[in-house]
Amino acid sequence: MSRNYKFRNPDGVYFVSFAVIKWIDVFEREDYKKIIIDALHFSQFNKGMEIFAWCIMTNHIHLIFRSINGIRPELLLGDFKRFTSKKIVEAIMNNPDEKRRAWLLDQFKKAADSSSNVKNFQFWQHDNHPIELWSNKVIQEKLNYIHNNPVEAGFVVRPEEYIYSSARDYSGIKGLLEGIVLV
Repeated sequence: MSRNYKFRNPDGVYFVSFAVIKWIDVFEREDYKKIIIDALHFSQFNKGMEIFAWCIMTNHIHLIFRSINGIRPELLLGDFKRFTSKKIVEAIMNNPDEKRRAWLLDQFKKAADSSSNVKNFQFWQHDNHPIELWSNKVIQEKLNYIHNNPVEAGFVVRPEEYIYSSARDYSGIKGLLEGIVLV
């Protein structure tokens, strides 16, 4: 990992993006996105993850957060990724409607086999590219980037139309996650 992408300040606010291995479109299914929403909610209210912005795309997630309970941000994010990886792989295994089940599990298995620190299935890419947001201007730039991602992808016309994002909260519409800290 580059020296530029590290969690240096344990109290800092960070922008992170993390993707499914090989950028596989897993989050086309509502039930897999719900696992992410539930894990974000749990992390907020039980682990001290203060969330300022978030967006779930088909194969990656954007997040602006900070740790407020003394847990280092990289450990908090690592716990989140380990938990969601395990839950989503289990959901894929147990989903009778998942037509790509064998292919997905094979991809996750191959990724794990080529990784030195993953045992069975690797769901997430290892990198997060954390960027500490040190000014209101930089926070606003990343906030706009996150919220406009679904617009740029052609999913919606306006950011607040995309329900899997905090853009709704910022436009005054109740979003899927409670407790979003608006900046």
